[in-house]
Amino acid sequence: MKITVLGARGMLGNDVMLAAENEGHEVHGYGHAEVDITDPDSVARRLRLDRPDAVVNCAAWTDVDGAEDEAEGALAVNGTGAGIVAEAAAAVDAKVLYVSSDYVFDGSKTTPYVETDQTGPVSSYGVSKLAGEVATLNANRRCFVVRSSWLFGINGGNFVDTMIRLGKTQKQVLVVRDQVGCPTYTWHLAYGLVRLLDSDAYGIHHMAGGGNCSWYDFAKEIFKLSEMEVTTLSATTEMFAAKAPRPAWSVLESGIEHAITLPDWQDGLAAYLEQRRSLEGTGS
Repeated sequence: MKITVLGARGMLGNDVMLAAENEGHEVHGYGHAEVDITDPDSVARRLRLDRPDAVVNCAAWTDVDGAEDEAEGALAVNGTGAGIVAEAAAAVDAKVLYVSSDYVFDGSKTTPYVETDQTGPVSSYGVSKLAGEVATLNANRRCFVVRSSWLFGINGGNFVDTMIRLGKTQKQVLVVRDQVGCPTYTWHLAYGLVRLLDSDAYGIHHMAGGGNCSWYDFAKEIFKLSEMEVTTLSATTEMFAAKAPRPAWSVLESGIEHAITLPDWQDGLAAYLEQRRSLEGTGS
């Protein structure tokens, strides 16, 4: 299969390219400087040249707090841009995969969110991701919308790296305890996405690390596996006063038959830390 990855220089996009290549697919990847997904001509021209069988849209506005000040900018990329990509893919008879987020939910549930649950984003970022889902579904009948959460991987800043960096200079770290979700290793997610591309199971899918935890529990496990002597203190969301509201509960599970499941988040964290150590050992 010929696959074009947009947003290929980002944390998830880079892993999707590697996973697809490892599975024997022909892959072309482009970052923002090469293909601007908010520019219909740029996207259409690229896909006409590549003639892919499938397009993976990993290009995204990821600054959650920044989206509160730049709602139009976030919507242009995550919403309108997603529709542009899906439409251009349809024009060359390619299926399209859009990566969405747990932030499309309001976080008021106490049981895991499944694909059929009512959406209700509480932030501008969440609104933009939901707009991207709708635009993708409307523009290309052969589409996958994959919601995931709390991503961490080698090719981008993430919570794990932040905790390790803080732990090297501080004996105590304050972490939110009242937000619960599913940490997801991008390497595991990338392989799940490539597997999904090989199917015709079009529509909405939830694909996140197995199990769930709070950011506080996540931080404790990071320090434990990293063998760092750091005291983890818990805080409430209110104490941090972040600009964008976050869903308190964003645990994702799939209600789809034969759903693609990912390893538990603890396994993902252990694998990521091992990958991180191996790269540090090579000086990469």
